[in-house]
Order: sequence, then C-alpha cells, then structure tokens
Amino acid sequence: MSTFRVLQFNMQFGQSWDDADPDNAPVNLEQTIAEIHGHDADIVLLQEVEQAGPGGLQADPPPNLTRLRAALGAYQCFFSYPKADPRELPFGIGLAIFSKTSLRDTVRRDLPSPPVEFEFKGEKRTPNDRLLIGAKTTLAGGALQVFNTHLLALFMLGSSSEEYLGQLQLVMEQLRASDGPTLIGGDFNVSRHDSLVRQFASLGYRTVQTQEATWRRHAYVLDHIFHSRHLRPVCHAVKPTPASDHHVLVAEFEFTD
Repeated sequence: MSTFRVLQFNMQFGQSWDDADPDNAPVNLEQTIAEIHGHDADIVLLQEVEQAGPGGLQADPPPNLTRLRAALGAYQCFFSYPKADPRELPFGIGLAIFSKTSLRDTVRRDLPSPPVEFEFKGEKRTPNDRLLIGAKTTLAGGALQVFNTHLLALFMLGSSSEEYLGQLQLVMEQLRASDGPTLIGGDFNVSRHDSLVRQFASLGYRTVQTQEATWRRHAYVLDHIFHSRHLRPVCHAVKPTPASDHHVLVAEFEFTD
C-alpha cells in the first residue's frame, strides 16, 4: 500500500539556533529551505512563517513565503496570517500548508485568545488571537483533510491550557466536523502534553509520538501530528535541526481502508 510523508515544523521565521545567544541568532532562510527539502515530504505544515512587524505589521506580500514558494515550486501552498492586531509581539506569525498534490476547499478560522495579562518589556499586555487553517487533497490513493494550527503558549504567561480551553475547543469542533481521513499538525504549545493527548483521544485522534521533546528551550513535546482512525502511522522521527528553536517532526502514513 502507498504511503505519504508529513513534515511538521515551527520554522521560527527562519531564525537559526545559537546555543550561546538564541534570541539574537541570525535569520537564515536558506537553511530553513534546505531542511524542508531534505525530508522530501508530501505535505509540509509550517508555523511562524513570517516575523510580525512593529505594531503587528503584516508584510504584504509575505517575504519568507515568497521565497519558500519559489524554492518549493513543485508544491501547492495555502497560507494565512492571523487576524491583524497591534498587540502582536515581534515574533513568528503565519501558517502554511504545502502539498505536492492539489489543495482544495481551504478554510481559515480565528482562535480568540483569553484576556490573560502578562508583562513584556515592562508593559502589561494581553495576547492576540491565534489561527487554524485547513485544506483537502488527494494522495496515495485517498482523500485527506489536513489542518495546521499554532496555539497560544499559556505556560509562558504563567497560566495553564487546562484552565483556558477556548482555542483547543474550537480546534476540536473543526475536527468533529471531519468524518473522513484527517490529520492535524502544529505547535500546540502545551507543556504538559498528557492532557492534550487525552483530549484528542476523546475524538478518536492519536499523536504519532510523545516521548521526544520538540523544543530546544525546554524539554517539552509542543509539536504534534494527530491523525484520525482512517490513517495508520508507518514510521516517525523527531529530527533536531539548527534551523529553528523547534525540531522537525516527520511521519509516514497509510490509509487503513
């Protein structure tokens, strides 16, 4: 039976990793592109494609996406920024789905953030909204629904994703509406991933792995590829990379029916 490969990667807008000074490491998009090419995936799910500008400025056209599209010319792409918001901090924003096969029925859904206060550079702030995107494709002899998301890192704000479930509940609502082969990848930003895994299991979804950390800054499993019962993971790997503060997660699947 034919298999297909999925790559999940928070690319941190192309900022490379420097053990000595990670926050000031240089942007090297060519390194990001080489990392993506090296896995030859059929589906590529990217988070933090761009860097937010001052006051939440969203460059149009998106510069990193423009270079990625040119470098990944054999792929179709669906990209979206989150809702523009002057509260946006100067970190990574924007989700992309790249596919070797045609994408159709694209969807984007805003994920409102709770009004949790936190301090940034001496100022009281509240977080901006996050995003879920999706598309359908046909590959390896089967139709597939694909979603990509990047949730708020509540643990970094001194709060808990178990206390504020709004974003996750909207994601799960989207999954409930999908009754065929479905997968969702992304940076779920949940430090205690056991609760996340249980919540998805209640819908019949499993993640491909929970043993290896996917974030360099702390030993957390933040990145996942969850799949419905219609898909069977054949193999998977967490691949350390100097191209981001996140590792790459790769999995191969086959259809069970």
